Amino acid sequence: MTYCVGLKLDRGLVFMSDTRTNAGVDNISIFKKMFLWERPGERSITLMTAGNLATTQAVVSLLNERAKPAEERGSPSILEAPSMFQVAKLVGETLREVIVEQSGRMGLEADSPFSATMILGGQVHGGEPRLFMIYPEGNFVEAAQDTPFFQIGETKYGKPILVRAYNSAMSFEEAVKLLMLSFDSTIKANLSVGLPLDLHLYDAESLRTGQVRRIERDDPFYEMISSGWGEALRAAFDGLPAYSLK
Repeated sequence: MTYCVGLKLDRGLVFMSDTRTNAGVDNISIFKKMFLWERPGERSITLMTAGNLATTQAVVSLLNERAKPAEERGSPSILEAPSMFQVAKLVGETLREVIVEQSGRMGLEADSPFSATMILGGQVHGGEPRLFMIYPEGNFVEAAQDTPFFQIGETKYGKPILVRAYNSAMSFEEAVKLLMLSFDSTIKANLSVGLPLDLHLYDAESLRTGQVRRIERDDPFYEMISSGWGEALRAAFDGLPAYSLK
């Protein structure tokens, strides 16, 4: 399992992903689930993945292969697609291609364990920053005012704080704090999600990779947020009136 979140803000886009993969409680590994591409001044693209690790790695490898110069490849490139919509279409087609190929090789249907889901975001020159969720079938939906963020993987534990506290006008600093709370709630509730966490902050109109950071297990700010949130919840609970049995 995994947990990834993409937020669309007035200022830009915020991405955070965990790095834990597991095939049972005694087989836990760390794998990167956030991938970045850019042509400074022309486009910045971020992709986060959840699902079958072999599938997601194959998709990223194909996207990297197809991002090479035109003379070294024979397929469309996400670094040349004219809009983020077309980038999302290419990623969706690549995901579907990999799932069908792997499933066919094993004699299984495409909704088999080779499934994967992705969050794609970024900006291409001439367009606005855009955020998409891409499904195993290759289709996708775009974030809008009523749905300003996407989650993939183990989503249920971290969603309540996002729904209650998200504000499109919030700063990057506030957004990182919000995501840390969302991830902390998920990590405490599900052992299949864990640190370190990867973070990317994309400034609208910058058209280049923004601040990228890995949040390790001993990160002092994360530790402060985690312990402070627990204490704040207990204080809020204690401050509420007790139920009357009369």
